[in-house]
Amino acid sequence: MAAPGGFSGSDFKAEETVFLGFTRTQLIAFLVMVAVIAVSPFFLYPVFLMKVLCFALFACAFNLLIGYVGLLSFGHAAYFGMGGYLAGHAAKVWGFTPEIAVLIGGAVGALLGLVIGWIAIRRQGIYFAMITLAFAQMVYFFCVQAAFTGGEDGIQAIPRGNLFGVIPLSADITMYWVTAAVFLLGFLFIHRTIHSPFGMVLKSIRENEPRATSLGYRTDDYKLVAFVLSAMLSGVAGGIKSIVFGIATLTDVFWTMSGEVVLMSLVGGLGTIFGPVVGAAVIITMQNYLAEFGAWVTVIQGVIFVLCVLAFRRGIVGEIGNWLRVRL
Repeated sequence: MAAPGGFSGSDFKAEETVFLGFTRTQLIAFLVMVAVIAVSPFFLYPVFLMKVLCFALFACAFNLLIGYVGLLSFGHAAYFGMGGYLAGHAAKVWGFTPEIAVLIGGAVGALLGLVIGWIAIRRQGIYFAMITLAFAQMVYFFCVQAAFTGGEDGIQAIPRGNLFGVIPLSADITMYWVTAAVFLLGFLFIHRTIHSPFGMVLKSIRENEPRATSLGYRTDDYKLVAFVLSAMLSGVAGGIKSIVFGIATLTDVFWTMSGEVVLMSLVGGLGTIFGPVVGAAVIITMQNYLAEFGAWVTVIQGVIFVLCVLAFRRGIVGEIGNWLRVRL
C-alpha cells in the first residue's frame, strides 16, 4: 500500500543528505522541533506536553509500520496498553526504577508484536488489519480479567521513582526532560531505521512487494522485524505514559486507542517522519482544550478527519512538503 497521493516518504523536496541521514530541510525541521521541546515547558503545562510527547512517539511507531511498510494495523493499542500495564506493575509492585520499568514495557510490546506479527503478516490488506484488531481485543479482555491489571480500576498510584536510582522524578519539569529524551531517542531511532538499507527494503516492499520478492528479499521477515520494532516503541510510549501519569487503565488498551493513533498519523501525514508528531500535537491539543465540549470533541475530531481525507490527503506535513517541492 503506497502512501496517499503517491507520497514517497520524504517530507520535503529531495535533497542531498547532510547530517545523520537528514537532508538540509529535514535537519532544520528537526532543530526547530528540538527548540520547541526545549522552550515549551516555560510557557505550557509540562504534564500536557508530556502527554503530547508520549502520543507523538506512539504515532511515530505506528507510522513506521503503515507509512513505510504499508501495513495498516488496527491493534496497536495492545502494545501501547500492555507496555503501560507492565511498566506500571514493574515500578509499583516489583520496585524497579523508571528506566527499567519503561524498558520492560518496550520488551512486552516487542514480545506481543513478535507473536501477533508472525501470524498477521501472512495476510494482506483488510485481512491483516482485522487480524490485528482481533488480537488487540483478545489482549483487552485479558486485561479486564487479569489480576495484576486491576480490572476496570487499572493500576493506580504508580510511583515515578528515581531515575537510575539517583534523580527523583517527582517534579513535573524533571519528568518532562526525561520524557523528552525518550521521545527524541525514539524519533532518531525511527529516522535512522527508515534511512538505512533495511528501511530502503521496507519502502520497496510498500511500493511493490512482488518485485522485492523477485530480487531475493524475504519480505515476510522484513515485515515481521518492522512489526516488532513498531510494537516495541509503542510499548515504550505506553510505559513512559504510565510513569508520567501514575496510572495504567483499560482506556490505553481499548480499540479506540488504535483508532486515535491512525487519526494522528493521517492528520500529520503518512510516510513522513515529522507527520505523526504534528498529528499527535493537533489531536491531543484538541482533546485537552476542547474537553469542556464533552462528547462533541469526538464529533469535531471526526469532522477534521473527513476534511483531511477530502482536502489534505497527504496530511499537514505531507501537504507542506508537496508545496515546497513544487515551488523550490
